[in-house]
Amino acid sequence: MVSAFPVLHPYHVYLDLGVLILMMIVNLRGTREASTVFVWPTYFFLAAMGITLIGGFYQIWNGTLTAHTVAVETVAPLNKTALMLIVLRAFANGCSSMTGIEAIANGVTMFKAPQQKNAIETTAIMACILASMLGGLGYLIIYLHLLPTQGYTLLSLLVEDIFSRTFIYYVIQILMMVILYIAANTAYNGLPPLLSFMAVDGYVPRYFANRGERLSYSNGIQVLTLMAGILIVLFQGNIEHLISLYAIGVFLSFTIAQSAMVVYWRQCRERNWRLFSVINGFGALVTACVVVIVLITKFIYGAWIIVLLIPTLVYMFLKVHHHYDDVREQLLLTPEEYTKVMTTDLGRNIIIIPIASPTQAVAKAIRYAKIISGPKDKIYAVHVYSDDERGKKIKTLWRQLEPDIELIMLQSPYRQLTDPLITFIQELRKETAPKDTITVLIPEFETKKLWHRLLHNQSGWLLRLRTLPYLDVVVSTVPLQFTK
Repeated sequence: MVSAFPVLHPYHVYLDLGVLILMMIVNLRGTREASTVFVWPTYFFLAAMGITLIGGFYQIWNGTLTAHTVAVETVAPLNKTALMLIVLRAFANGCSSMTGIEAIANGVTMFKAPQQKNAIETTAIMACILASMLGGLGYLIIYLHLLPTQGYTLLSLLVEDIFSRTFIYYVIQILMMVILYIAANTAYNGLPPLLSFMAVDGYVPRYFANRGERLSYSNGIQVLTLMAGILIVLFQGNIEHLISLYAIGVFLSFTIAQSAMVVYWRQCRERNWRLFSVINGFGALVTACVVVIVLITKFIYGAWIIVLLIPTLVYMFLKVHHHYDDVREQLLLTPEEYTKVMTTDLGRNIIIIPIASPTQAVAKAIRYAKIISGPKDKIYAVHVYSDDERGKKIKTLWRQLEPDIELIMLQSPYRQLTDPLITFIQELRKETAPKDTITVLIPEFETKKLWHRLLHNQSGWLLRLRTLPYLDVVVSTVPLQFTK
């Protein structure tokens, strides 16, 4: 798009982010809707590339398409090492053109029955289209002596030479932009389902396994959009640098998959298993070489990020899995343990009600405390104060309203609310029996409008945040809904 309209160059990152958000919205609508939106631009693009190839070869045949004159500059001869690095870097760049077929293998379950047969036929058709387009376009580019030009893609230069800057040139440029964004949609087809499998196995958070109301893995789609957006901004949409991250990840996956197939054939020993093992082993060797080459030639251009990121992610996955194992072990309940818990003396319920001042919300919390308390239970009201005069007024008012419930006065010279209250709870826990339960009832009022909450402090939320993870207490909120 920038090649066709150079004025858009300063805004190319914003274009990327805008289309990224659009892709997220389409994928959140569901798989069927996404495939319907993306299928027609694909057909139009293939037709445009066919027209380009036919037009180019026809003009070569009738002699109307002439090659560019390339100025030859005298340069110092390269040594073998430098020449080899240039060739390997070109090879690493070209390998990215061969990716994308793996998306079919990842999405076999989305095909109509017979799924395996349809996936194989689709792969064969895709490979033929890829070979024809890559070979034909590559020949035309070499024939015309086209060289990389700042601000323009080679395909833009090729189409301009064949059709000039006519209407068909702009149509083909737009279709090329659209097809590249659709190619990026492969990640939306692959990563969210992969995260769901990992979530079921306990290597990523469980909510990645949940489907949205449109039966799409909405959590995975949203996280993918966020991370892709961060990469686009960090690298300013520079394909030259981003491609190294992509190529290493893809070909490392290929290497692992091919190696796993070798292990599979050796274990099952089906008919012709030796031949299949050799094929997959050769594939693993080739893709492993690509990984090494890309790492060497693209290391300073961003490949170092993958070298750090992959071990970090693996470590995080193992830590998540270990956490889920610990949670499962601690939550496991056997009939014997259940009987033991239920037959133990229940003890007392000690209820603590933090109050800032006697209000309707506090009255409702006290009423609820009396409902859930028994003869042996104890109810405390706790007031944290920093102003002595205000503390005396609250104490006097409390004696008039509720003399039967003891009011604990906690002085806080540094105007901290939660720390004195937590210290009081900790001391109370030391004095009570292990079988006793401490319940903290937090009186809160709920505003009618969401923005009204910004006008009030969140002391109740802070208290829950401080007590639940660290203290052996029950924290409950007693709400008072406002009507206006």
